[in-house]
Amino acid sequence: MTPNTLPVAVVGAAGYSGAELVAMLAAHPEVSIVGVYGSGSRSGDESLSSVHPRLRGVADLPIAAADSSAIIASGAKAVFLCTPHEASEALAPALLEAGLVVLDLSASFRLRDPALYPAHYGFEHRHPDLLARAVYGLAELRHAELADAQLIAVPGCYPTSVILPVQPLVHAGLVQSDRVIVDSSSGVSGAGRTAAVKSLFCEVSMQPYGVLAHRHQPEMAQETGADVLFTPHLGCWDRGILSTIHLDLAPGVTVAACRQALADRYAASAFVRVLPAGSWPSVAGVERTNFCDLAIGGCDRRGHLVIASAIDNLIKGAAGQALQCMNIRFGFPESMGLGLSRHTNARTDCGALA
Repeated sequence: MTPNTLPVAVVGAAGYSGAELVAMLAAHPEVSIVGVYGSGSRSGDESLSSVHPRLRGVADLPIAAADSSAIIASGAKAVFLCTPHEASEALAPALLEAGLVVLDLSASFRLRDPALYPAHYGFEHRHPDLLARAVYGLAELRHAELADAQLIAVPGCYPTSVILPVQPLVHAGLVQSDRVIVDSSSGVSGAGRTAAVKSLFCEVSMQPYGVLAHRHQPEMAQETGADVLFTPHLGCWDRGILSTIHLDLAPGVTVAACRQALADRYAASAFVRVLPAGSWPSVAGVERTNFCDLAIGGCDRRGHLVIASAIDNLIKGAAGQALQCMNIRFGFPESMGLGLSRHTNARTDCGALA
C-alpha cells in the first residue's frame, strides 16, 4: 500500500458490479485495494483475475470469504458491499461499529421505511436505525450530505436513470406528481452473474418483467416524491439502460421550460448531459462511462412531457456511482478515477433548482 492512499476493500468482487468497481479502484491514484471478498464462502485459492481475466496483472488478488472481522483486520477505511441485500444488511453493522465508511451497492439501506423490505426484498430489516442514518448516494443531488456520511446507500440502476431527470422537475412544481409512467430497458448484465435461463445467449430477447411490481419502484417514488408506474424490460444487449418517462406538465408550464430547468440544474455537472432539442440519448452513447444523458420532448398543447434517459447500468448505475460517492466522502476530485467527464474535477452539486 502506498503511503497516504486510502485503503479500501470490496465485498462481492466476483460479480459484474464488483469487478467493474475493482478495475476502477485499481486505476484510482489515491486508493489502495487491501482486500477483495466473495459474496459467499470461498477458500482464498481462487483469484479475482481467474474469474475476470481482464483483471490479470491489474488485480491478481485472492478472493477471501466475506467476514466482517477479516475486513476490519485488513486495515480498510472504506468498504464497498456489492453483495446480495441480506448479506449487506448482516455485514454493515459490525463494519460501521469499527468506524469504516460503508458504501453499499445493494438495496439494504436505500428505503427509509423498514416495512417495505418484506414485500419488495423478501426479508425483515433488522436494523431500522441504520435506515435513518444512511445517506442516499445520488451524488448530483446529495453532495453536501455525502461529505461526512458513514453509511452510503448507492442507488439502484433503474432509479438513477429516473430520479436524475424527474426529481428536480417535481420539486420545482413544473410537472404533476400524481402519475409518472416509466418504461426502462436494461442489458442482461442488470440481471447479475448468477446463471439463469433468461440470461443464456440463445434465450436473450426483449421482454417486460416485474410489471408494476418491480422492487425499484418504491425507491423511485421515495426519491422523486411522485407516484411512479414502472415497467422494466430485459433487453438483448450486455450493458446499459434506456428509460422513457412520461409526465403531465403543470398548468402553464412548457416543454421548453422543463428542458431549460434541467439544463440549468446540471450545467456544472461532470456527468449529467442534457442534450439539445431534437437529440435523443442512446445506450451506446454512455456505454462504459459514468455519464447520464437526458433529452426532453413533448407537446405543450396536450400538456405532455417525454424524457429519455440513458446510463451504463454497471457504471453510473453501480460501480461508477459508488466511486463518485467515495470521492466526495474523502475529499478527492469528484471525477477522479472515472474517466471521461464534462468538466475535469467538476463538482456536481449544482444547488437547488430555482
